[in-house]
Amino acid sequence: MSEPADEKLVELFTDGACSGNPGPGGWGVVLRYGDHERELHGGDPATTNNKMELTAVIEGLAALNRPLPHVRVFSDSTYVLKGISEWMRGWKRNGWKTAAKQPVKNAELWQRLDAEVRRHGQVEWNWVKGHSGHPENERADKLACRGRDEARG
Repeated sequence: MSEPADEKLVELFTDGACSGNPGPGGWGVVLRYGDHERELHGGDPATTNNKMELTAVIEGLAALNRPLPHVRVFSDSTYVLKGISEWMRGWKRNGWKTAAKQPVKNAELWQRLDAEVRRHGQVEWNWVKGHSGHPENERADKLACRGRDEARG
């Protein structure tokens, strides 16, 4: 089924980077809407790789200034993809506790991601192999590294 002519598909290509885990980290996003592209990046001087992977998706979705019927997210993070598609339902049902009754790591970021996802009609999740020559993933990686380097000061 094709998108209506006035509703172009939005694609987000996201990545996180960290030197040391924890350590200085960064996130990057390539946002594509039809023929338009926008690059976003940021960083944190003391963080983890998983936090940066999550932040990249959150910031990419937050940059969309209105709810959309269909957003496609591409990430090389199995942590993000499994979390959103397999684990989150149980975490929410268990009051943000794991099956082992432990607090979910990065719960505040997962909750922000959940809120961003709920703003849109359908968010489609796609895994891409990192550092394998995928052009947009390579660009997102460079942006994440820029964010990490800027966070280092």
